[in-house]
Amino acid sequence: MRQESLEEKIKRVTAEGVEVVKYNPGWPKLFEQEKEHLQQCLPVDLIVRIEHFGSTAVRGLAAKPIVDMLIEITNVQRGKTLIPEVLEPQGYDCFWRPLWNENVPPFFTWCIKRNASGIRTHHLHFVAVGFKDEELRFRDILRQNQDIATAYADLKFKLSADHHADRISYTEAKGDFIRQILENN
Repeated sequence: MRQESLEEKIKRVTAEGVEVVKYNPGWPKLFEQEKEHLQQCLPVDLIVRIEHFGSTAVRGLAAKPIVDMLIEITNVQRGKTLIPEVLEPQGYDCFWRPLWNENVPPFFTWCIKRNASGIRTHHLHFVAVGFKDEELRFRDILRQNQDIATAYADLKFKLSADHHADRISYTEAKGDFIRQILENN
């Protein structure tokens, strides 16, 4: 079987639609199960910590039904090679990607896990320590402020309708809201 090129892989995964759904109380369990799996299959000296972040980490918040996981690692260059070697044979899609969809550093290893039906269940962000601290801070603000979380959910439903077939535009459209909340809190 022919190996998929990076361009083909990117085209395939970015073509998948965006759907926002009501909160699922099973998301924390999906996080814990995947955390345990990663701790079992990756070298213990690579992982610093694993955090549940993104909207599925905020109780009651509507989200894309994909558990976002932040995995801080000791060596980003080692992870760039090792993580795909371990996870791609298990069916994950792994990418070496920039932080903000621009082809400039800093980069990190990002993987997609799917269920038996091929539906995304997890996004794994393997990063240097501190690399996504602002995203963790945003998660914590949402956890602590129901009004902000409700406004964010409303925005996500609107944007998923507006950008259902364009994952990149959906993500970029949330940026102003997120920046404003981080600046004011």
